[in-house]
Amino acid sequence: MNTIEIMDTTLRDGEQMQNVSYTPEEKLTLSKILLSEVKVDRLEVTSARVSEGEKKAVLKMIEWAKEADLVDKFEILSFVDKDKSVKWAQSLGITRLNLLTKGSYKHCTEQLKKTPKQHIEAITETILYAHDCEIDINIYLEDFSNGIKTSPDYVHTLIEALIQLPVQRIMLPDTLGIFNPFETYEYVSTLVKAYPKVHFDFHAHNDYGLGTANALAAIKAGVKGIHTTVNGMGERAGNSALDEVVAGIKDFLSCDVGVDEKKLYKISKMVEMFSGQRMANTKPIYGKNVFTQTAGIHADGDKKGNLYGNRLVPERFDRKRKYALGKLSGKANLEMSLKELSIELTKEEQQVLLHKIVEMGDKKEVITTEDLPYLISDMFEMPAKIPFQLLHCSINSTHELKSVVAIQCSYHNKIMDAYAHGDGGYDAFMTALKEILKKCHISIPQLVDYEVTIPPGGKTDALVQAVIAWQFKREKTILTTRAVNRDQNMAAIEATIKMINLM
Repeated sequence: MNTIEIMDTTLRDGEQMQNVSYTPEEKLTLSKILLSEVKVDRLEVTSARVSEGEKKAVLKMIEWAKEADLVDKFEILSFVDKDKSVKWAQSLGITRLNLLTKGSYKHCTEQLKKTPKQHIEAITETILYAHDCEIDINIYLEDFSNGIKTSPDYVHTLIEALIQLPVQRIMLPDTLGIFNPFETYEYVSTLVKAYPKVHFDFHAHNDYGLGTANALAAIKAGVKGIHTTVNGMGERAGNSALDEVVAGIKDFLSCDVGVDEKKLYKISKMVEMFSGQRMANTKPIYGKNVFTQTAGIHADGDKKGNLYGNRLVPERFDRKRKYALGKLSGKANLEMSLKELSIELTKEEQQVLLHKIVEMGDKKEVITTEDLPYLISDMFEMPAKIPFQLLHCSINSTHELKSVVAIQCSYHNKIMDAYAHGDGGYDAFMTALKEILKKCHISIPQLVDYEVTIPPGGKTDALVQAVIAWQFKREKTILTTRAVNRDQNMAAIEATIKMINLM
């Protein structure tokens, strides 16, 4: 089987997404996970001469890479500027540049105001200088997709010149995302046949939602490398997504990749957290809902023999199958959810509970698996009292001063008080709560996600929903709790108390 190189450009092209910027520490963390755990082949981490902040970030990454013997995995975008980009890379310890050249006659003549001959001469000068400095060079043919359509002679002239020079890879970007998979295969296969000794990479953009499809078509056409970003981050509609491309290669093509699929969810979560860009619930592989069965007939089929499964099983990506509870739920959905929670009900109780869930679904109320114990308690009067209760809570927030909290809780009827301050009301509450939980010998899981929403068009008195995800390190499982209140802090606090009782 051919092995396809994966060059991930989350830290360079992915950072060109609006409102996205990573700190040096975040870039270091992401680069470590991508190379050491996900095991992509190469990383493009920045553009040459961008800023002092980027310089600091690259220095941090290269310092780690030297210890891990991975310096040759790092690449930066560079420019046709003879020695400037090369010297910048050398000062950081970078040994490979991805040189940005013009892949269309229009870009060459209208943006650079140069003839093809002049552009090739400048490219040659930069490549030879880098070679003398022992810097490896890959070449981007920017706007290649337009170039091969409108000025194929120019593209071939440029490639003919490049193959005479010390160039490792020629990289073909669909810069504006204008290709469809049929065009990608046609144009790329023509080049691969014309230059069989050249290592071609393909760089897809997702403007028509075809980034992954075009990447797979390019592999089918014979390229040896594909560029991706985590979660499809990037300008406009983004790039081809790492997880989708890897799964597609493994399932649809006679090729292999060295990526560890079980680590894809972890890196997606980290990028979502650092970037602040939340993915759609329906995002393939990573989306919150993609391994959730909603229709009762699907849950029934799973129960009776995985009748509605495909090769994208959740365990493959270190995830779990979920079963939604709402107006489309059937008996199997409920049975699967109760099994997950290790709760046993009689057939009659299950029937009453399912009727209530469907009734609530008709009113657009969402019931999660985590909500079930509370719903069951309300309906069947299962334990008379929850073990841990918040009796009183006072939050005092003042401009330019830390928030102060006083709380009173009871645990199995033992009443305890605590006072604390913090960076905001919820932070102060958590500090006070931990003091009480320590007395109860209850360890609190790590908060890994915190989301607050109000209904569209909501006013200042709107109900606020807080959804908090907690991770238990020992079991490596994530528990999500939610609560609704007119006060944002109280919504989060109620979700936290739910988590303690679920534990």
